[in-house]
Amino acid sequence: MNKLDIISSKILSPQTLKNQLGVWRFQGKKIVFTNGCFDLLHLGHIDYLSKAKDSGNILLIGLNTDDSVRRLKGNSRPLTDQHSRALILASLSFVDAVTLFDEDTPYELIKIVQPDVLVKGSDYKAEDVVGFDIVTTKGGEVITIDFVDGYSTSSIVEKIKNS
Repeated sequence: MNKLDIISSKILSPQTLKNQLGVWRFQGKKIVFTNGCFDLLHLGHIDYLSKAKDSGNILLIGLNTDDSVRRLKGNSRPLTDQHSRALILASLSFVDAVTLFDEDTPYELIKIVQPDVLVKGSDYKAEDVVGFDIVTTKGGEVITIDFVDGYSTSSIVEKIKNS
C-alpha cells in the first residue's frame, strides 16, 4: 500500500467507522472525539488537535461536509472541498481517523461514537458543548482547549481580503 492509500484509509465511512469503533473498544483504547470545518489548516489547528490527541489513544475527527460548512459559514465557504480537508487531516500523524457528517452539529455522530473524551475549543463552556450529555452520562469527560491567539481561518481570510 502506498502512502496516499494509507492516508486515505484513515477517512472512514459510517459503516467502516462503526466496525473500527468496535475494534478500538475491544483493544481498550481511549477514544477522543472532536469536530470542525478545518477549512484552512493552520498552526492553531495543529496545536489544538495535537493537544486533543494527548487526552487519549485514538483521535477521531468529525469533519463538516461542504454543505454543512456552507450552512454554517456562508456560501463563500468552504475554501477547500471536503475530500481535500479530510485528506489533509488524515495525513497528520496524530490523527487516527476522520469521518464526515452533514448535520449542523455532530450530535448524531457523537451518539454513534460514544467517545471517552469530547474536546472543543475553550470558547465553549464544557457543559455547553454539543454531546456533553451523551459523554458525561456514560462517565466520559468533556474538555476544552485554549486556542493559539491570532490563528483562525476567518482571520486569515479577512487578512487576505484586506491586503
